[in-house]
Amino acid sequence: MGYPQIEHHGAKDGVTGSCHQLDMNVTTSLLVDCGLFQGDDASIPSGEGGSRLPIDFPLDTIKALVVTHVHIDHVGRIPYLLAAGFEGPILCSEASAKLLPIVLEDAFKLSFSRDQQRIERYIDIVESRLVALPYQHWFTLVDTDELNARIRLQRAGHIIGSAYVEIDLNYPQAGESKRIVFSGDLGAPHAPFLMPPQPPERADILVLESTYGDRLHEDRQTRRQRLEAVIEQALQDQGTVLIPAFSIGRTQELLYELEEIIHTHSVGASSPANMLPSETVPASVGASSLANSNSDRPPLPSEERAGVRETIPENGITSERVGLRSKETSLAISSDAEQPPLPQRERGQKTAQNETPLAESHSPDQTTTNWPKLPIILDSPLASRFTAAYRELKPFWNQEARDRVQSGRRPLAFEQLITIDSHSDHQRIVNDLTQTARPAIVIAGGGMCSGGRIVNYLKAMLGDKRHNVLFVGYQAKGTPGHAIQTYGPKGGYVNLDAERFDIRAGISSIGGYSAHADQNGLVDFVTGMQQWPTEIRVVHGEQRAKEALAEALKQHLPAPFELKL
Repeated sequence: MGYPQIEHHGAKDGVTGSCHQLDMNVTTSLLVDCGLFQGDDASIPSGEGGSRLPIDFPLDTIKALVVTHVHIDHVGRIPYLLAAGFEGPILCSEASAKLLPIVLEDAFKLSFSRDQQRIERYIDIVESRLVALPYQHWFTLVDTDELNARIRLQRAGHIIGSAYVEIDLNYPQAGESKRIVFSGDLGAPHAPFLMPPQPPERADILVLESTYGDRLHEDRQTRRQRLEAVIEQALQDQGTVLIPAFSIGRTQELLYELEEIIHTHSVGASSPANMLPSETVPASVGASSLANSNSDRPPLPSEERAGVRETIPENGITSERVGLRSKETSLAISSDAEQPPLPQRERGQKTAQNETPLAESHSPDQTTTNWPKLPIILDSPLASRFTAAYRELKPFWNQEARDRVQSGRRPLAFEQLITIDSHSDHQRIVNDLTQTARPAIVIAGGGMCSGGRIVNYLKAMLGDKRHNVLFVGYQAKGTPGHAIQTYGPKGGYVNLDAERFDIRAGISSIGGYSAHADQNGLVDFVTGMQQWPTEIRVVHGEQRAKEALAEALKQHLPAPFELKL
């Protein structure tokens, strides 16, 4: 029998642009995800330049699209899919059905139009196509004499609403059947809000992601302590800690962890700042109101940095090191030219000593952080919308998260959380923090620093050693985030919007916050099946990660199977 067959339209040789087509017979197929290419993946493979956004495969046999989760690298090309003429249903989990219109509205604005009437018509079309499927329930997609096809979604533990897809194909006339499993993006254990994924019972063909197929995560159970320690050390520089974060998933996890840190530092478990009868939503505030305080700004640091904590992956295992950065000249990344100085208009500036901080966030001895008074600034309108949606999706939270709410705590709406919505308020906050270097934590949209409000913060603050940038997520090759993470500790530079910026701010990375399973988690997903697959297609990873995962699978699966990279 020639079917089923699988075609890969993205994420076969990289980590973005996920799009896979399952051909069930000559007239019927299913599309699994339709994501946006990012970083180096966004360029045409032939090197001729151009865009990979248009849909370059025929749609005539595609009966439905199933979405594993709503990250942009899995759904970002859906506007182009609809524009190309796709008219089928969009299948996803119940939680994803609530989140997907928010993601696609933003994608439509960026790619097509900001005209409100066009946006509303487009979202109406999307919502009319959505079919929300409960986890663990079979849904019949095709039922004919030649083919019976049904799908089932199971929790993937990656972000809220994420799923892996089981597809049962029965060919009555041929007397044959196949089960195909698409992993989507699999999550790691000990993630806020999420229940960990359970392996499927069986699979004949498995399409398996490999993002972290060549490494092991740090201990996720102690990641909050590591987050607190790194932020504490960064704040000794008397500046702002910038955390680039994706609007959905990572942002909400960070807020959850920061609320826990603040809670443990509060005076007693019944502190009004953290214990209320019910969860309330923090109001968006104007930037001008954030400067009201009775305390003086902490003194500027000396020319020597107090220390930079970096987490460097070595041979797939992370390790930490602590070092000093002196006032030496930046190391040039380019071997044939020195880096020009940061443009004066973007340079971090010292200001008068009588300016007031956002909050008195340091203790009088200036050695420890006053967490209950430290502003946590969420500067991403899209992330704010997702955070509000997360609060409405409590039935999909894990027990620990629900218990926090039941005890009166507000993991996504705590008192110290300040949300910035308008662009004018965003600009005022950037200017204020740039000029005063006031201690604060800023979580800004743009997880890989390719766009979003984080870019304005980086342009303004990368040249000032008082500030720190903290990476908690994967940075794909070719993105500004990868360049900052790689070259920042060496005193290098990064290009943002075609302009070069020196990196003098501290650059830190901590592990354990990845939303992806590591090599052990991926192998366990396969070996945990009662019936192992006879064919495994390794996708969604860089070549090194795919090869390392393939070797690990060969060692753990004694039964013969076909492996395709």
